Amino acid sequence: MQTLTAVVCALGVLALLVIIQLIVKAEHPVRRAIGGILTGLCALAVVNLTGSFTGVTLPISPLTLGVSGTAGISGVTMLLLLDLILK
Repeated sequence: MQTLTAVVCALGVLALLVIIQLIVKAEHPVRRAIGGILTGLCALAVVNLTGSFTGVTLPISPLTLGVSGTAGISGVTMLLLLDLILK
């Protein structure tokens, strides 16, 4: 049941991002939405892979995956700033 809920939420976020791309009249809205999601997840991965050098890591949780997938690089930057402020 939890897996089904996660899949439905992920598809809902993807649909909302595609709708946003349609509103701004992007040329390929689905491709741009998926590209934004992948960019955010790659940024989260890069932060965690370079954590041994920089000492900065973010935990992999549904919250961090959701924020980085939805907001992209700016979401990862926000998570890093919140981690810095709240430590």
